[in-house]
Amino acid sequence: MDNKPRIIQGGMGASISNWELARAVSLAGQMGVVSGTALASVFARRLQAGDEGGHVRRAVKAFPSPKIANKVMEKYYNEGGLAEDGVYKRHPMYTINSSPELLQLTVVGSFVEVWLAKEGHDGLVGINVLEKIQLPNLATLYGAMLADVDFVIIGAGIPLHIPGALDLMANHEAASIPFSVIGAERGDDFRIHFDPKETGFDGLPPLKRPLFYAIISSNVLATAMIKRATGRVDGFIVETPTAGGHNAPPRGPLQLNEIGEPIYGEKDVVDLEKLAQAGLPFWMAGSYGTHEQLQSALDNGAEGIQVGTAFAFCDDSGMAEVDRLKVVHLARQGEIKVFTDPKASPTGFPFKVATLDNSLYNDEVYQQRDRICDLGFLRAAYKKENGKLGYRCASEPEEIFVKKGGKMEDTVGRKCLCNALCSAAGFPQMTKSGRLEPTLVTSGDEVVNIPQFIQEGNETYSAQDVISCLLGEKLVTS
Repeated sequence: MDNKPRIIQGGMGASISNWELARAVSLAGQMGVVSGTALASVFARRLQAGDEGGHVRRAVKAFPSPKIANKVMEKYYNEGGLAEDGVYKRHPMYTINSSPELLQLTVVGSFVEVWLAKEGHDGLVGINVLEKIQLPNLATLYGAMLADVDFVIIGAGIPLHIPGALDLMANHEAASIPFSVIGAERGDDFRIHFDPKETGFDGLPPLKRPLFYAIISSNVLATAMIKRATGRVDGFIVETPTAGGHNAPPRGPLQLNEIGEPIYGEKDVVDLEKLAQAGLPFWMAGSYGTHEQLQSALDNGAEGIQVGTAFAFCDDSGMAEVDRLKVVHLARQGEIKVFTDPKASPTGFPFKVATLDNSLYNDEVYQQRDRICDLGFLRAAYKKENGKLGYRCASEPEEIFVKKGGKMEDTVGRKCLCNALCSAAGFPQMTKSGRLEPTLVTSGDEVVNIPQFIQEGNETYSAQDVISCLLGEKLVTS
């Protein structure tokens, strides 16, 4: 694929980078990206909310296995939508042996998201997943491939085994990847298996193998991907610590600045000249949200830039309107703040948070929330004394986490990202106590610059405004 985009739209949150945003970017001639994070939950909640506009149902009708699609619809679609105090039906949590029904839901949901993003045009569409969320990834990527996804982008870890899995799944062959397990011993071989045929997908023609881009934060990681990946690596996204979402931890011992953020140093800077010698295309990400930074990236050998924050708060994004408008307003007033929280994410990776008063980041809101782990995308697997696997999350009730072998100090400050990010996408769960799960908004440091995209006379901006500004086309801004 020779038509490399100048701009890759970042894959953000749970459905912040939804099909509508990805489609808008793709129609504008750049690469739209859908987020694969918690996609099964978002898909199921869209159906239960009544599927306003009928877009999901239209895509489901195009799914190559009507039998599986109909089964998913029968279980989750609610024609009347969800009552104001209604509770979303939860799908089971993923395990190393997830049920065929859960995997089918995942495949269909991923297909729908990519199919809608690609509907009616021939532009580029990718999907972004996190290596830290291993359990649903193979089914998510297979569903995207059924919808002819063009690119796969993976960060938050070292996805050495995904390229080979893409090769196998393109021919509907069984694939497996190693599964990270706390307490695993030498000789243990925990793996996540996904077999399309065993999951109900049989008799389908071969699929296009999408290009694979790894998100990296160091030259060491780039070298590891090139030398040790199980299949072809097609390029890199070079992400600096100022990018939103999960950041790579600093190399070396963790040190915090005066306000409690991780300190990054020279070891965390990628040598672009050395990276260019690898001969693979790369895009720069993290505070590259201006035309000048795009030009700087090109001058340093990059093909272009990946931009997330600017798109996260545009009219086309999947963010809940109340939060999106609040961030835009605060940015215009010069009052928006972003904090790199070393504790918020149960993964242990630093996580960037916009400090909104109404969000889970607010300490009063955080203290009022009942701790619960009912989605489980960020659970960590651990090996029990009997050799079987258990699952725990530092954001679940403290006593349960400790009973499972976790340390009490690891629970302090941990946020339930699974529920908070679904809330940020406009699908908050109603809790037993009668409260809606609070939201949490992640953002890169470039959020302070989003007023540059707002044209004079407007209060908000579109994905097209972002692209025009980044490409240097003149905007009359407010």
